[in-house]
Amino acid sequence: MNFTKEEYKIRLKKVQALMQEKGIELLISQDPSNMNYLTGYDAWSFYYAQCVIVHVNCDEPICFVRDQDAGGAYIKTYLNDENIVKYNEKYIHTWPLHPYDALVDLIKEKKWDKLSIGLEMDSHYFTAYCYEKIKNGLSNAKIKDCERLVNWVRVVKSDAEIKLMKSAAEITKLGMEKAMEAINPGVRQCDAVSQIYSTLIKGTPEFGGDYASIVPMLPTGKGTSASHLTWTEDKFVEGEATIIEIAGTHKKYHCPMARTVLLGKSDQLKIDTMNKTIEALQAGIDATKAGNTANDVAQAFWKILDKYGIEKTSRTGYSIGIGYPPDWGEHTLNISKGDMTELKPNVTFHMIAVMQFGNWGVEASESIRVTENGSELFYDFPKELRIKS
Repeated sequence: MNFTKEEYKIRLKKVQALMQEKGIELLISQDPSNMNYLTGYDAWSFYYAQCVIVHVNCDEPICFVRDQDAGGAYIKTYLNDENIVKYNEKYIHTWPLHPYDALVDLIKEKKWDKLSIGLEMDSHYFTAYCYEKIKNGLSNAKIKDCERLVNWVRVVKSDAEIKLMKSAAEITKLGMEKAMEAINPGVRQCDAVSQIYSTLIKGTPEFGGDYASIVPMLPTGKGTSASHLTWTEDKFVEGEATIIEIAGTHKKYHCPMARTVLLGKSDQLKIDTMNKTIEALQAGIDATKAGNTANDVAQAFWKILDKYGIEKTSRTGYSIGIGYPPDWGEHTLNISKGDMTELKPNVTFHMIAVMQFGNWGVEASESIRVTENGSELFYDFPKELRIKS
């Protein structure tokens, strides 16, 4: 286990308290990040049906997994064996049978089928078929959306979680240093990414890296005007910029970073725009402190952009922590105007300053921790446009 049993118990109590507030007696959580957070379960089994079940009054959750994956639950979770419930292989890809038929049977067996049941309606791994099985199989239950209940509990990190994120941040720095070294004219993008990946997984002598929930993103040339582009086998070209966005990961905790490198001679427009971007990013960082809101950070950020007449319509940050594919965000607070989420000590978020202008763009980002007296960055790495002439 990555944490003490006592920490898992504290997490459970926080979730159960919020369940009571929302009138939820039974919570079914499919999000693999939430399953990890609540039990320690960690395996590449999220491609098929699994979940954690939390009863508002029970001392432990139930980890509901495929028979083949039960061994991982015994190894990875803190749960007593009786709270690891496995379903039979007969439910695997044998429509109309589905693992949630077994889940429904379990809930009925526990006599929980008339409770108010909270579901993660917008979880990546909660399919329409899962919902139909629960709705039709538990017709006497009151079904409702839990509104990302566990995700919101995860927003404030424990000191033990912060320690893992700091380890991830050290790996992030190594990965970005390797990216700056590997990106050169004539080098294939895939070859550079292979070096970046190797560095991120190798980690440090003290702690190794984990797989990140998002692959390295590497828009280059005109691609810097677009978002979320990955590498190709094309070669880097002198005179073009490349945006690198990666995350070091340790025990599934992420610390993302984005930077921009320009190959060839200096480009004053890109340099000036990058400097304005950094100024806006720094204004947001300066506004990050306990008691302020996500909106306060966003207002400080956009005040600088407005000063320079730069338009940016997308959010500029989001909460981070545990991550599984396809996203390292926690799906809770956004650094955007109007988000009145209060920042508390040990809230952690990724603040992204990406500026796009039709056929080019620049980007820098920071992973940030809210502290008692302000904020701290998880890593120290130059934000300026890196020029390799």
